[in-house]
Amino acid sequence: MTEQSTETAAHTDGFEDLPMRVGLGQFMQPTRERLRFIEQLGVEDVILNMYETPLLADNEVPLTGDAEWDFQELVQLRTRVEDAGLRLAAIENLPISFYDDVMLGREGRDEQLECVKTTIRNIGRAGIPVLGYHWSPSGVWRTTTSRRVRGDAISTGFDAWEVENAPLSHGREYTDEELWANYEYFLEAVLPVAEEAGVTLALHPNDPPVDRIGGMPFLFRDFENFKRAMDLVESDNHGLEFCLGTWSEMGEDLFEVIEYFGERDELVYVHFRDVEGTLPSFTETFIDEGNYDEFEIVRALDDAGFSGVMIPDHVPRLEGDGDWKHRGRAYTVGYLKGMLRSL
Repeated sequence: MTEQSTETAAHTDGFEDLPMRVGLGQFMQPTRERLRFIEQLGVEDVILNMYETPLLADNEVPLTGDAEWDFQELVQLRTRVEDAGLRLAAIENLPISFYDDVMLGREGRDEQLECVKTTIRNIGRAGIPVLGYHWSPSGVWRTTTSRRVRGDAISTGFDAWEVENAPLSHGREYTDEELWANYEYFLEAVLPVAEEAGVTLALHPNDPPVDRIGGMPFLFRDFENFKRAMDLVESDNHGLEFCLGTWSEMGEDLFEVIEYFGERDELVYVHFRDVEGTLPSFTETFIDEGNYDEFEIVRALDDAGFSGVMIPDHVPRLEGDGDWKHRGRAYTVGYLKGMLRSL
């Protein structure tokens, strides 16, 4: 073990001995108010999202840098969470601008890759064990953010026919194999760095898991493509940011997926949400009203040996909710904790 990875292990070893548990995320700014609220819910793990999108709270990343993240700021981010009595279990989503040239195979990708490597090293040195990421130059798509669900709570939805005439999002049509080649190039460059730094990289599905929108392929849309992704470059430091809602949108057999990747120890952490319906049309809904049996999913995760963090993902906006939808998240936390206690 290198000196750097030894130092990282001093901060992250404790995570390996923890059971499957509930955390909270889907925000960038770990304010005192939010951290107190998380502690009051009896939750100890925090996952910070560093991707600006109207679907999530906050519009300003708490880390400066337009190409890479600074070691000192990452340490301060972790200790801000720890000073509140909590654990920073992961950071998810590099800004798209950090690696868009890499994803698209454009001039400048090698310069971006060097910055990504520096960021991964700094995350490891700062004692943060996991970096979640996506491979989606177009980001997350929804065709409505005002769909009404139970009790007139406000949620989001997607109808594929609404995007059939979407303009080219990146100037031209891209092929699946172009993005696959760029993805393999990325993994070959960054996974050795992640291993040295003691950081696990976790891949999120494309959301929605369609074939393409606006000329851009959405690679990580089904079971077979995830198998291919995990087999491209062998590494113990690579796995799934397992977004149950997106997998539910696909219509895949979730129990088969959990068993397959669980046996390979590739389930890093879980976004726990569900939808009603599958492609081409779905609505995000409450945890107890979706496509799958939520308790049986928890049981399957346990049977597969999963021992990471489960966080409420997108939740409906309840009456009186703030931008972070804290009431919807509290409901989901209680539901998840109750299922764990029952298990």
